[in-house]
Amino acid sequence: MATAIARADDHTSPGGGILRGARRPAGWLAPGPPPRPPEDREALWPRPGEDLCWLAGDWRILQQVRGHRFSLDDLVTAHLAARIAAAAPPGRMLDLGCGIGSVLLLLAWRFPLARACGIEAQPLSAAMARRSIAWNGAGDRCRVIDGDLRDPATAVAGCDLVTGTPPYFARGAGLESDRVQRAPCRFEHRGGIEEYARAAARSLAPGAPFVACAPARDRDRVAAAAAAAGLGVERWRDVVPRAGKPPLLGVFCLRGAAHVAGPAVIEPPLLVRDAAGRRTADFAAVRAEMGMPT
Repeated sequence: MATAIARADDHTSPGGGILRGARRPAGWLAPGPPPRPPEDREALWPRPGEDLCWLAGDWRILQQVRGHRFSLDDLVTAHLAARIAAAAPPGRMLDLGCGIGSVLLLLAWRFPLARACGIEAQPLSAAMARRSIAWNGAGDRCRVIDGDLRDPATAVAGCDLVTGTPPYFARGAGLESDRVQRAPCRFEHRGGIEEYARAAARSLAPGAPFVACAPARDRDRVAAAAAAAGLGVERWRDVVPRAGKPPLLGVFCLRGAAHVAGPAVIEPPLLVRDAAGRRTADFAAVRAEMGMPT
């Protein structure tokens, strides 16, 4: 029997944006560390064209209503990273091309003792990520660098965990959206997995994991990018959006080549929804582990 979901109403924030109502099963208790929002929220409220949405536990994230938004890619990347790092919780994390901070915030929620840094080239996205960090009271351990991840000056040495969600398409491979943020998040304005792998290699502590995602069709490209950066593919998992559909993307873990023994472990695919469109038990478990109601 499906669990009844209660959805609170949306409201207009003091800043003129939208406060999204929580959608949660009756009796559901938010896990993980609670947010510690500052008393003075004047600069943090969602503004016209923005909304404040629920993310993990009681943590929230600011988004552009018609811009780039938190997605399945972010969730499965953060989940694999959290699962791999669980045995030795990271002290220092880095998210490459962090955008509005989705993966950074999910992992900061999951590892409340870690210090997290994001690198983002789009000023609007970087500013929104900072406001979300402040909203959740994580400014004492999370920060965002304005910069291009291809620039060696943005490296953050000695990271125990590096993540990234690179864009999927080469320039010219399709029609680019004119909506704010979206084109550089989907098209390789500043490079693809090759540049992300090189940037990760500059920041990884010896033997530390780099967890990212790519189109499922690009497994060979990921392996080549890893090798060029001195990394090896440790594991790969396809993500299937719905039963009967081909894999949409793959999430994977890279480490320094000297720390990868043998061929990559190919995990069973993650099926997100069954043929009727219902969340599968496996995907519900992913959501639960990342502080989301199922």
